[in-house]
Amino acid sequence: MNFEAIYHRPRGNWAYAYDTKTLHIRLRSKKDDLTEVILIHGDKYAWERTVSKTVMRKLPSDELFDYWQAEAQPSMRRMKYAFELRSEYGILFYEEKGFREDEPIDPHKMFDFPYLSPIDVLTPPDWVKEAVFYQIFPERFANGDPSNDPEGTEPWGGEPTPSNFFGGDLQGIIDHLDHLQELGVNAIYFNPLFQATTNHKYDTLDYKKVDAHFGDNKLFKQLVDACHERGIKVMLDAVFNHSGKEFEPFKDVQKNGKDSKYADWFRVMEWPIGLKDGLPTYETFAFEPRMPKLNTEHPEVKEYLLDVARYWIEETGIDGWRLDVANEVDMQFWREFRNTVKSANPDVYILGELFHDSLPWLGGDQFDAVMNYPFTDLVVDFAGKGIIDASRFAGKIAELLASYPDQANEVAFNLLGSHDTERLLTLCGGSKERMKLATLLQFVFPGAPCVYYGDEIGLDGDRDPGCRKCMEWDQDKQDRELFRHFQGLIKIRKEHRALRSGTLNFLHANEGESLLVLERSDEMDHYLIAVNPSDTAASIVLGVTHSNWQEMLSGAELKAAGGKLSLELEPFGYALLRAN
Repeated sequence: MNFEAIYHRPRGNWAYAYDTKTLHIRLRSKKDDLTEVILIHGDKYAWERTVSKTVMRKLPSDELFDYWQAEAQPSMRRMKYAFELRSEYGILFYEEKGFREDEPIDPHKMFDFPYLSPIDVLTPPDWVKEAVFYQIFPERFANGDPSNDPEGTEPWGGEPTPSNFFGGDLQGIIDHLDHLQELGVNAIYFNPLFQATTNHKYDTLDYKKVDAHFGDNKLFKQLVDACHERGIKVMLDAVFNHSGKEFEPFKDVQKNGKDSKYADWFRVMEWPIGLKDGLPTYETFAFEPRMPKLNTEHPEVKEYLLDVARYWIEETGIDGWRLDVANEVDMQFWREFRNTVKSANPDVYILGELFHDSLPWLGGDQFDAVMNYPFTDLVVDFAGKGIIDASRFAGKIAELLASYPDQANEVAFNLLGSHDTERLLTLCGGSKERMKLATLLQFVFPGAPCVYYGDEIGLDGDRDPGCRKCMEWDQDKQDRELFRHFQGLIKIRKEHRALRSGTLNFLHANEGESLLVLERSDEMDHYLIAVNPSDTAASIVLGVTHSNWQEMLSGAELKAAGGKLSLELEPFGYALLRAN
């Protein structure tokens, strides 16, 4: 038994409250080292009367470790526990004080979950588990009202640059809600809508005003109402890490220097503010002079931004906030932000933009979820580019899922492209077949999938500005077959709960091979998903308990008999099967 690999800590992703009654307990061990793990648990004040044992289930393994999980509902919300570790070499017990050969009986030496406080539980909105998001970059989606076009607006469909305008606006979005409804999405993530000077609007100058080039606050309320009538939720982009250079408080600082009443709203390194050796003398987003960093520790800044957060919920009924550059804002601000938002509407989704390990922000006091960029990279590298094998993909996905509480995984924002990245079709080297494989995986994993506008009809493009081209509305120029692929995936996901919230296991993910087979299942349904991101055919025979399988999406030949399922997949082939 490999002692060094065994790990548990009674907090974070290893021991947490899933809901107000249920604890999830996890243990890590060396891959293929243990044959069984049993959780021994009870009440610390009545151990002998309450002690019980629960067999832990094995979660998907990564390249080095196995992960085990058990659920328990302590009657008094508190729990002491230890682990019984079984291997081919015998039985060993693991408690907080270390390893022992005899079964532990003293709860004081065991791991301790002192108390399940309901207020501490991470409780994301339930609707997000059912959501399929659609990201809209407003300036490039549709021009519905030429009267509000900025000066110099170019004809729709021209070559995008970092600074040009094509007149996209709120009316254009309203005019094309039928497209979203036909596609099947039920949530929209908008890039910033507030008054700003750029086409991307990440340089806010008025946080309570819709940009005049998009419309006005009244029209935005009409858009939200129209979305809600169609069962579509609305999430806005909050740029609270920094403002724009034309933000009135910053203009006052530019004018009055250290004597400005807003001087402490920003983080000035040297007065007077400006550029020195080509760099700003005040903190900014990256080194961008037009995006001065806000001092969110300042009471007045905090009050101002929290009022903004509340305003758009109460005045327009938005359903979510996506938080730009969230990891560069102090955590205390986000704690107060969560309290403000959830007091206005507990069902508002709080999504942080982070690219790295995000567990510190997912403790129930800050975000509901984060943008799942590690998932993005893995799916693109495996299915979109074919540069990692099935074993690497499955192992890293397992590691990712074990890194967070289940409820955070269930509402993770699973995107494959955005306004900050190459478009998915471009990432896939122009291969529509690879793109289909990537989106199939996106729609059968835990979390809320997001479609970047235009991906569904075959838009391509490199990084900004290429990924921000105008939406194509001429159906003769749209890839309608690709549209039907997205439409079918969305429909299947929405209709089959196990694809959203069932257990996940990898059935075939061998080193050096491309073929991947995974299963999603719950108490009602059982699904198999097979993908072959290779330019050569692949085949496999699986042992199965069901003899009848329904082909929900398939580019494969299958035969089922005698407890065996035979699958033959063409190059870049896939199958989504449901047991009958």
